[in-house]
Amino acid sequence: MNYEETLEFLYAQLPAYHRIGKAAYRNDLGNSLALDDYFGHPHRNYPTVHLAGTNGKGSVSHMTASVLQEAGWETGLYTSPHLRDFRERIRINGEMIPKRKVTEFVRRHHRIIESLRPSFFELTVAMAFDHFAKEKIDVAVIETGLGGRLDSTNIIKPVVSVITNIGHDHMDLLGPSIEKIASEKAGIIKRGIPAVIGEKHQETYKIFMTKAREEEAPICFADKNFACSLGEFDYETGERSYLITEISSGKEYAGLTTLGGDYQAKNLVTLLQVIETLRKSFGITDEHVTDGIRNVVANTGLMGRWQVLNRNPLIVCDTGHNREGLEYVTRQIAATPGAGLHIVLGFVDDKDLSSVLPLFPPEAKYYFTKASVPRALDEKLLMKEAGKYGLEGMSYPDVKGAFKAARFAASPEDLIFVGGSTFVVAEVV
Repeated sequence: MNYEETLEFLYAQLPAYHRIGKAAYRNDLGNSLALDDYFGHPHRNYPTVHLAGTNGKGSVSHMTASVLQEAGWETGLYTSPHLRDFRERIRINGEMIPKRKVTEFVRRHHRIIESLRPSFFELTVAMAFDHFAKEKIDVAVIETGLGGRLDSTNIIKPVVSVITNIGHDHMDLLGPSIEKIASEKAGIIKRGIPAVIGEKHQETYKIFMTKAREEEAPICFADKNFACSLGEFDYETGERSYLITEISSGKEYAGLTTLGGDYQAKNLVTLLQVIETLRKSFGITDEHVTDGIRNVVANTGLMGRWQVLNRNPLIVCDTGHNREGLEYVTRQIAATPGAGLHIVLGFVDDKDLSSVLPLFPPEAKYYFTKASVPRALDEKLLMKEAGKYGLEGMSYPDVKGAFKAARFAASPEDLIFVGGSTFVVAEVV
C-alpha cells in the first residue's frame, strides 16, 4: 500500500475516536500494554514529559517541546488530533514522521494489528513511541488523548506529569462531574514523579493532593507560583505579547509573544512551572524559554489557536470546543474590532449545545455547517438549536461552502470567525 492507502486502511479497519466518537474509546490498557511488549518498550529509551487536561494540553505540549528544542535537545512530540495531516501527531524537532515510515510501520507489523485489532489511537501511540526510539531522540513530550488513567499513553514513566486544567468535556466517557473527570486525569500521576497542576480549584484540589500523597509524588500548582498578564495583540502577525511574573521573587519574563488566544495566559503559567521542573536536568535558560515560546509555530507547527488566516476582512480560527475554552474565545471575539461579525460554526454530535450556544453573540451572522467526519453534527439541527438562543443564519452542508459564503458576505472591515470544532477549523487552515 502507498501512504494514502495505508491511511485509508487505518481509518477503515481501526476504530478512530476523532471520526466515530465513543464507539472507538477503550476503557483499559490491555492493547497498549500488549503493543508495548511487542515493540520492546520503546518509550524506555528516552525521558518523557506527560501532559493531560481538558484545555490547553496541546498548546503546553507544543511550547514545552519548543523550549526543549531551543535548549538543543532532539525532541519528539506526540499530540492529537491532527488538523490537516495525520503525520502532525508524530514529530521530531517539528518534522512530521515521513510518509514512508508510516507505510513501513503498518506493512511490517500487520500481523499484530490484525491479531489485536487495536484502536486507531492505540496504534498511533505505539507508532510514535517506536519512531522516537528508532530515531534516538533525547526527550519526548507526550500529550494524552482522553482522560489520563486509561489513556493509551499512560504506560510511560515520565520525568514530570502535567495536568493543565479540568473542565466539562467528554463527560459521557470520563464521568458526570468535575471531580470524576479530575480523578481520571489524576491517573497520570506516578509514584515519586513530580506533578504540575495548572490551576488550583476547590473542586479538584483534594483529588490531586490525595493522589499525589498516595504516589508519594511532589506536587505544585502553577498558578500559585506564576502569574501572566496580557499585552497587545498584533493583528498583522496574529501574535500577542505576555508578561509572566514569578510570584515569590518578582522575577519577570517580558517580551514573550506567541499565538494570540487570551487563554494562552493560563497555558504560559503552566508552561513556566513545567520548565522550572525540567530546568536543571535539561540545562534550560531564560533565553531558551523566551525563544521557545516565540518560535513555537516555526519549531513545532502549532496551528489553530486564535490563528489569523487573513486581513481585510480579518479571518480568525480557533479550535476551542468546550464551555471553558469557548468562554475565552467568545470574549475575545467580542473584544476584536470589526464593523460586522460573521461566524462559521459547527460541532460534533455529542456536544452539549445548551452549554456552549449561549456563549455566542446574537448580533453575529451565522453560517452553520458540518465538518466532513462521521461525528459531525447535522448543520440543520445545529441551526434549529442555535435559533433557541437568538443565533440566526443559514445552514451549509460543508465547511467549504459555509466559509465561501461568509467571505462573500463580509466587507473588508468585518471579522470572520471559524470554530466550534477542531474538525471545522481543520478544513480552513
